[in-house]
Amino acid sequence: MAKRPQLTGRAAILAVVVCAIAMSLAYPVREYISNRRDLAALQEEKARVDAETRRIAQQAEQIKDPNDIKRRAKEELHYCGAGEKCYVVMDSAPEQARTAVKQQAAAPPPWYQTLWESVEAADKGTGHKAGTPVGK
Repeated sequence: MAKRPQLTGRAAILAVVVCAIAMSLAYPVREYISNRRDLAALQEEKARVDAETRRIAQQAEQIKDPNDIKRRAKEELHYCGAGEKCYVVMDSAPEQARTAVKQQAAAPPPWYQTLWESVEAADKGTGHKAGTPVGK
């Protein structure tokens, strides 16, 4: 009996047809997945924008309330109502911290100033030679 070939003409045509179908479906499936991902991102952004809109609407309602306006003026602007005694407590520690920060923030001189000072020191002979220790 003659040995049958492993790959017949029908099997080759079937393989080509299956590959063609797979190739023709690959792009639409990829686009579908991409569109689903975009849709999910847009829905998430819409939820975020809706939450922001609700928050702003709530703030707008609060601003219309005269008691809220008075409360904010007292808290944020340190206003006092008529007949009220208001006190401001001053703390000296933040002032000391500011001066300490200012002292640490002193920047080194610019490069051209350092260069000019080294040129002047070389002219006067007060500089030191390269390779020799500074103390000698």
